[in-house]
Amino acid sequence: MDESVVVSPDWLAARLDDPTVRIVDVRDAWEYDGIGHLPGAVNVPFDSYRDESDVDRGTLPGAQAFADLLSERGIDPDDTIVAYDDTHGVFAARFVLTALEYGHDDIRLLDGDYSAWNRAYETTSETPEIEATDYEPDPLEPSESPLVGYDAVADALERDAVFVDTREQDEFEEARLPGAVRFDWREVVDDETRRLKPEGELEALLAEHGITPDRDIVLYCNTARRISHTYVVLRALGYENVRFYEGSLTEWLANDGEVETGPVSTADDN
Repeated sequence: MDESVVVSPDWLAARLDDPTVRIVDVRDAWEYDGIGHLPGAVNVPFDSYRDESDVDRGTLPGAQAFADLLSERGIDPDDTIVAYDDTHGVFAARFVLTALEYGHDDIRLLDGDYSAWNRAYETTSETPEIEATDYEPDPLEPSESPLVGYDAVADALERDAVFVDTREQDEFEEARLPGAVRFDWREVVDDETRRLKPEGELEALLAEHGITPDRDIVLYCNTARRISHTYVVLRALGYENVRFYEGSLTEWLANDGEVETGPVSTADDN
């Protein structure tokens, strides 16, 4: 697993005193304050970097709004950021995707979540002292971004792309992109450890669904939250041809895109 993308609790614990490693807790403020958090972590709640008004694309908050959040939390563009939540990393992965889109090069996901960390290491209720910075965003050019829109997705349907639906079975049967395979984002998580399954197991699991590094892969869900986790996992496994449909099925249906409905056979679903 590529440590430039996903890091273990042990990796982070060894760097708690490094001032260039900044920990971001994306849970609600009441969880951060009331339950506790990782030592030195700053709180950037999920709703603060998700904007339904479509400032950029999908639910991205806008480059300057995101930069203001990081400035207020004392983060510099050169810092190593490690993000976590307490929901197997799905909300933190959305933070990772957002930071990447706005040009933060060194952004990583904690393997596991708050509960996984708490099994081995101490937490705290102390809020760290923060000195604000002047964070300047550097958004990716469209040609560099993994995010794609409706037209690019429609074009990909004409090619041999693998459309990966990360939602639950009932959502998949209600409406899905033509030919999509269902891969619930939670399949990569070990329920006992709350961490990602071993790399070899993940690769075999993905291959069973036809999700292999040699294929052109397009991820979607409903509003691009769940695919954030799958995207980060694929990047950590070295997948390069992965596209992220930011508008997801919400945008697809709004544009009267073609869909399939109903159950599929086990063979087709794999």
